[in-house]
Amino acid sequence: MSKLPPMHSSTSRLLLALLLMAAIPVASGESAQSARTEATTLVLGTATPGGGFQLFGQTLADVINAIDPSLRIETVATQGSSENLTLLEAGAVDIGLVEGNAAHNSLQGLGRTSADLKVVSVMYPNPGMFVVRADSPYQRIEDLKARPVAFGTHASGLRLLAYDVLDGIGLNPETDFNPVILERAADGPRLLLEGKVEALWGAGIGWPGFVRAADSASGARFIAPTGEQVEQILTRHPHLRAMSVPAGSYRGQKQRIDSVGLWSLILTRPQLPDALAYRLAEAIHRGAQPLSARLAQWRFTTMQNTATQVPAEHLHPGVVRYLREQGSSD
Repeated sequence: MSKLPPMHSSTSRLLLALLLMAAIPVASGESAQSARTEATTLVLGTATPGGGFQLFGQTLADVINAIDPSLRIETVATQGSSENLTLLEAGAVDIGLVEGNAAHNSLQGLGRTSADLKVVSVMYPNPGMFVVRADSPYQRIEDLKARPVAFGTHASGLRLLAYDVLDGIGLNPETDFNPVILERAADGPRLLLEGKVEALWGAGIGWPGFVRAADSASGARFIAPTGEQVEQILTRHPHLRAMSVPAGSYRGQKQRIDSVGLWSLILTRPQLPDALAYRLAEAIHRGAQPLSARLAQWRFTTMQNTATQVPAEHLHPGVVRYLREQGSSD
């Protein structure tokens, strides 16, 4: 199995986040009055450079910082969804971006103890698929068997999605393909365009790896499950949802692409105060419309989608209160 060198350990990332949090000023004595006028700093765990989470996370931070001067969001790069869950549970970050499958397993306690985490907002839907170079001979997922395929970074939630999608059609990423595990998300499209892998697994609309491949001089083509395979996947993994990528979402993509996936989520650490979660929800809601043009995925990041896509028991109480006030929740 081909692998690129691993990144720093989760322990080092945890220490980095803890040091970042420790650097936040704490008011005492004569400085208490001035500290009360300063912004409350919250640490946001994103992912590795070049991936959708880092791009979205920086946009999220910019949105909240601009909308609510009483909040300051500081981003910290992580290895992705799995590490963000660990950091959130340890209280080392306040907010974390988590892919839908990883979030589902964590919140439901599948294969582990259920996490005491809450949802602030949905991010965007993640229909999974492969991208190949436009001149590639591969047309179906089965054509990629035994070929070198980039399946994401070590802690990426997209790898969990790949396992479920391929398992649904009787395939395994580790045994039926020659999997390449990335050090950084940005390595995936580079390896594809250099011909060092034959395909790159990813998901969603506006995903940076897909954008880079599609916008390259060689162009790109997408491979997703067939209609029959979608039904097989949903039968075996009913927690997944049928999703589509509209035609024209990527350069040269003339047809709608149907696949399966889940919504990625913005989660909070245990015991995040209700007032902070309320302010986060308000800032996201107020920033959604003006910034949807800046980032394609942002048009999905709405309180209405949060209310309809996330079970009420998984929402943060502060978010529930905001939704009720806005009329987005019963």
